[in-house]
Amino acid sequence: MTRALALIGFIGVLLAVDTQVDARAQLLLGLAAWIALALALRGLPPLLRAQTLVVVVVATCAEVVGSIIWGVYTYRLENLPSFVPPCHGLVYLAGASLAVWAGPRKDLFVRVALVLVLAWGLAGITVLPRADVGGAIGAALLALYLIRGRAPEVYAGVFLVVAWLELYGTAIGTWEWAVTIPGTGVPQGNPPSGVASGYVWFDIVALALAPVFIRWGARIRSGWRALPDAA
Repeated sequence: MTRALALIGFIGVLLAVDTQVDARAQLLLGLAAWIALALALRGLPPLLRAQTLVVVVVATCAEVVGSIIWGVYTYRLENLPSFVPPCHGLVYLAGASLAVWAGPRKDLFVRVALVLVLAWGLAGITVLPRADVGGAIGAALLALYLIRGRAPEVYAGVFLVVAWLELYGTAIGTWEWAVTIPGTGVPQGNPPSGVASGYVWFDIVALALAPVFIRWGARIRSGWRALPDAA
């Protein structure tokens, strides 16, 4: 829990500072975020490190498409801040840390997250002042993965972190979600209730690719060690 709170707190401070700086100063925030990610990865199991780095790459590609190209949401300076890619890794690690903290209570932990996901999604199409049909669809997908996914406790942890991050980030104006998903006419909230469902897809890719990268790395290291012998 301490690790998760430290990561969440760091991201919160970073976003608060970002509201007061220009694009050049954002580069320093990006440097700080990359350093924080490097420190957070130290001492972790190789598989978790690889998964986190895959999440960073996949999430960054999704940011470019979703924000810069599609315009589903827009950052304050209408760019992709340099701290965003490493912060995706920090968010993933915070969610994973919460999952570890849940431990033997993970079933209860997942149920609590499931109730919150469904309640938020339902509120977005009933009582919230801004219609959130897109979010409700994402919330339904996330609920499905919380029930039948291969790592529901991680999804639950990431949902809690992303929910806080989205509510906080949109409240202070770091980014804003479009009223409707461009090109579809589907209304969405600011933030959408099911936005954390994206991390499920990031995690699926990470689970699939991380072992491959670890094997490649092992082969490359073995090849380097064999070079002096071959000579």
